[in-house]
Amino acid sequence: MVATEATFEGLAIGGKRVAASDGRTAPTTDPATGEIIAQVAQANAADVDLAVKTAHATYSAGRWHDMHTRERGQILQRIANLIRERVGFLAQIESRDGGKPISAARGEIGAVANTFEYYAGAVNKIHGQTIPVNANGTHMTFREPLGVCALIIPWNFPLVITGWKVAPALAMGNTVVVKPASATPLSALALADLAIEAGLPEGVLNVITGSGSVAGNALALHPLVRKISFTGSTEVGTGVMKQAADGIKRVSLELGGKSANIVFADARIDQCVESSLWAVYDNAGQDCCSRSRILVERPIYDEFVEKFVNRTKTMKVGLPTSESTEMGPLITASHRESVVNYIHIGDEEGAKRLCGGEIPNGDLAKGNFLTPAVYSNVTSNMRIMQEEVFGPVVGIMPFDGEAEAIRFANDSPYGLSGSLWTRDIGRALRVARAVETGMLSINSSSSVHIEAPFGGMKQSGIGREQGMVALEHYSELKSVFIAND
Repeated sequence: MVATEATFEGLAIGGKRVAASDGRTAPTTDPATGEIIAQVAQANAADVDLAVKTAHATYSAGRWHDMHTRERGQILQRIANLIRERVGFLAQIESRDGGKPISAARGEIGAVANTFEYYAGAVNKIHGQTIPVNANGTHMTFREPLGVCALIIPWNFPLVITGWKVAPALAMGNTVVVKPASATPLSALALADLAIEAGLPEGVLNVITGSGSVAGNALALHPLVRKISFTGSTEVGTGVMKQAADGIKRVSLELGGKSANIVFADARIDQCVESSLWAVYDNAGQDCCSRSRILVERPIYDEFVEKFVNRTKTMKVGLPTSESTEMGPLITASHRESVVNYIHIGDEEGAKRLCGGEIPNGDLAKGNFLTPAVYSNVTSNMRIMQEEVFGPVVGIMPFDGEAEAIRFANDSPYGLSGSLWTRDIGRALRVARAVETGMLSINSSSSVHIEAPFGGMKQSGIGREQGMVALEHYSELKSVFIAND
C-alpha cells in the first residue's frame, strides 16, 4: 500500500505477507521527488527457498492445476475485475513508484486487467490433438503445466509485464514466484494481495522482493524451478540463460531493443511525426520497444526533422501527478546519469543536438527529470544509434530508397520492434518481410496487443509473450498413444 508516510512491505509467500528472515529492508522512492514511499523486505537465499518450496508444494498438491478449468478461469476473471475496481489505487502505486504520469499509469492498469481477462477466457480453450499414425490405435497430445515458474520483472512497466507473465502461467495451471525489480516492487505485491482476495489458492502466486544479485540469482538457480521468464537487459539475460542451463530449465527472454522507425516520402507526415514522438518519449524513453532510430527518406527529411523538433520542444515534462504531464522522470538518478553520458557521447561523436538533453531546474530539480533530446547528423555506426540508451534520446538520419532503408534498419544487434510509414502496400510488405525484427507496425507505432505474440529476434530475446502462443511457453507437450487391442 502507498501512503503519505513510508510503510513496511513484506514478501508475499503462501498467501501471507512476511518479513525477510534476517529482517533486512530497503527503501523504494518516488523518482519525481526523491521521497521514500515504503521500506521493502529484502529476500535472501533462504527466503527464496521458502517461496519456491511453497509454490512447489502447492503445485504438487494439485490445488490449482487439478482445479476444473472453468473454475480457474473464473478466478482469473475475478482478478481482472478487482484490478478494474482498484484502478485508481493501483495507478497511484505505479505512478509514485515508477514516475509514470498518472494518466499513463491508469492506462497501464487497464491493460493489466485486459490481460487477466484474456487468459481467463483461454483457460478452457487449450486443446491437444488427435494424430493419425501408422499403427493400430489412437495418438493424442496434451498440454501439461510445467510446475514452478520464476518470473523476473523489469522496472519500466512493472505491473503490465507482471501481468504478461503471471496470467498465462496461471492459465496453464502452473504456480509462480515473481521477482519484481528493486526500483519498483510495490505493484506486484499489491497484485498478490488482490489475487488472494479473488480466491486464488494460497501458494499459487508468490512475490519475493530484493536485489537481483541475491534474490534473483537464488531464484534462477533453484532446482525446483522449471521455467524462467525474464525481461530486462541483454547483458543480464545472457547470465540468466547460463543459469538456466543448470537443471535444463525452460527459458524465455525479452531483452534489449534499438528499434528502427522507417519513414518513406509518401507517408502522412503530420500523423507520422506525432506517432513517432510518442514511440520514442513514452515512459521517458524507458522502453525496449522505443523507436529511437528514425530513418527518413531524403526528399522529406528536412521537413520531418523540423516538425519533429518543434513538437518535441512542446512536450510537457512535469510531475507525474499532473494530468497535463506528457513525460515524467527517469527511474533513478544513476539511470539519468547513464542517459546524460550517452548525450555527451553523441555530442562528442559529432552528432548535432537540435534540442533537449538538459536537467530542469525549479520544481523539478528534486526529481530525475531530463528534457527530450533530438539528434541529426547521425551515422549508423555511432554509439547513440547502436546502443540502447533507454532514455528520451532519438537520432534521425536520411536514407535513399528501399534497399538502404532495410540495410540501415538491420544494422543493429537487436531486433525487437519497429515501425514503417508508407502508403504503398507493396513496398510495406516487401520492407516488413526484410526487416529483422520480431514485431513491426505499418503506419502506426503500436505493435503491442494482448491477442498477438510479443518478442524479438537476434539479441532481443527468445520466445514470445502474449496471445495464445504464450501458453506454449508455460507448458510441455505430452504425446500419448493408445493401442486398439
